[in-house]
Amino acid sequence: MEDQQQKDQADPLAECRKQAEEYLNGWKRAKADLINYKKEEFERAQELVRFARETFLETILPMMDNLDLTAKEMPKDLQENAHVKGLLQVKTQLEDFLKSNGVEPIESLGKKFDPAAHEAAQTVEAQGAEPGTIIEELEKGYTINGRLLRPAKVKVAK
Repeated sequence: MEDQQQKDQADPLAECRKQAEEYLNGWKRAKADLINYKKEEFERAQELVRFARETFLETILPMMDNLDLTAKEMPKDLQENAHVKGLLQVKTQLEDFLKSNGVEPIESLGKKFDPAAHEAAQTVEAQGAEPGTIIEELEKGYTINGRLLRPAKVKVAK
């Protein structure tokens, strides 16, 4: 053992190699740490962008609700009015915008109540409807890229 230490001390080249190996290993670890850090920061930035986008799209949904209600309650004779047609075109453009951003409406009417996609606002007696079936949609629900953005508020048959 002493012979080896004496040999190492006597051989400056071996000492340099040992030190170079330590430096190289440290550099490799630092490089791997940097790569991992960059990946983590990119994922965090992506999550922030996704959150901001979803928040923005959620703020548009009440406008969509109002346009849906307007179109639903509008008398037939008014639907031929040029101004009303423009309003309905805005509704169509908004629907297209939402769809292009991955937002899809949840089809609820006549479907079984699903607590993962629906919020039961009321349960009512309904003749001819199977219990647990959605008989009215009070507020449309939406998904974004397959995930729930906003649950549909519905009336469910008892």
